[in-house]
Amino acid sequence: MDLREFESTAQRHPWEVARARFFRQALADAGLVEGTRRVLDAGSGDAWFARQLRADLPAAATVACWDVEYTDAQLATLGPAQPAGVTLHRERQPGPFDVVTLLDVLEHVEDDAAFLAGIVAEVRPGGHVLVSVPAWQGLYTAHDTFLHHHRRYSPAQGERLLRGAGLEIVRSGGLFHALLAPRALQKVRELVRGAPAQVASGIAWRGGRVLTAGIGAALAADNRVSRWAAAAGMGLPGLSWWALACKRSP
Repeated sequence: MDLREFESTAQRHPWEVARARFFRQALADAGLVEGTRRVLDAGSGDAWFARQLRADLPAAATVACWDVEYTDAQLATLGPAQPAGVTLHRERQPGPFDVVTLLDVLEHVEDDAAFLAGIVAEVRPGGHVLVSVPAWQGLYTAHDTFLHHHRRYSPAQGERLLRGAGLEIVRSGGLFHALLAPRALQKVRELVRGAPAQVASGIAWRGGRVLTAGIGAALAADNRVSRWAAAAGMGLPGLSWWALACKRSP
């Protein structure tokens, strides 16, 4: 969860739950669970994903959560609430790391290439970086502005960025295909009516049990399509783009 959308009492949004399951499965499919000892979750927000991932890892594994926007109060509140092996930091932690996750982070950084290069320097040779970014600049809306996004990415832009940082893409693809049409309609409304004066948080969720279960099931099916398309090497467009990449050996 982005710290701009953080509410300590909020129910997790079905989108966030589906995203976490997808990326945990992506790491498992790539065989990156059993042998992983050190993980850096960059742009970790309230560390919810880090906690989910930590449950998959070996007992001795650690997950360092790094977010430059942590306040002293958040560190004091969130830090002690984490399970063993999960720590929160405002400063980037030194490597080497086996895996780095950058889930919806790079779009927040003005110089994304330099930022990614700095991250990759902390990954051991043969280690992996898992990235997701919002896709398609043409779908940039007021919600992107609210979240301080500098850009959205085409798959080609994402691939160039990762390869320029010394990474070899292992698997990549679109994610949340069914959400493309609603976002396109939102973009059209903004073009016709102008951007809204206020933007509601997209993560805080207060839907009932039936609605939550229904949306969760639909997103789970969407994610199965994503896994199939990525495994088949098909560039199926989605509202997000993701990639699992490996650091080249010197």
